[in-house]
Amino acid sequence: MSKAFKALSDKTRREILKLLNDKDMSAGEIAEQFDMSKPSISKHLDILREAELVSSEKKGQFIIYSINISVIQEVLGNFLEIFKK
Repeated sequence: MSKAFKALSDKTRREILKLLNDKDMSAGEIAEQFDMSKPSISKHLDILREAELVSSEKKGQFIIYSINISVIQEVLGNFLEIFKK
């Protein structure tokens, strides 16, 4: 869980998740939405993938990223439990 919370602590990564909530995208499509280098976006995607908040699948020459809704729901559930205590 701590990896997920760390991943969500960054505004850019939250913005990436918002984009992926609308549709699956390649790293290049994601990078086009930000004013930063492609390697920086790749690092953010690696962190999100390591936290299992996104998954990736190679399709031809592209890697397509998808949001992992079940993990997001689990993280939100745990977050709400913290405040109930």
